[in-house]
Amino acid sequence: MLVQRMYSHCRYIMKMQIQKWGNSLALRIPSSFAIESNVKQGTAVNVSLKKGKIVVEPIIEEELSLDDLLKKVTKSNLHGEVDTGQAVGKETW
Repeated sequence: MLVQRMYSHCRYIMKMQIQKWGNSLALRIPSSFAIESNVKQGTAVNVSLKKGKIVVEPIIEEELSLDDLLKKVTKSNLHGEVDTGQAVGKETW
């Protein structure tokens, strides 16, 4: 692997090789890149093509509190009770 500083918009560029993985192709992410970009095994990512280049970006999901969610409830989106049918088993109402 070759690490070199290039281009003002990129911090590091690492020369790597694409590998076969089943019927697909795979690229290993170096641990230093994973640490700096805050990705780990199981992290969801978006993969896109921009001007013929493969771009991988972690999906950052906003953490919401109950208060944040309740602020979005309005009279227009508040639903009434939902009938789920007769009790089955030992439920009590």
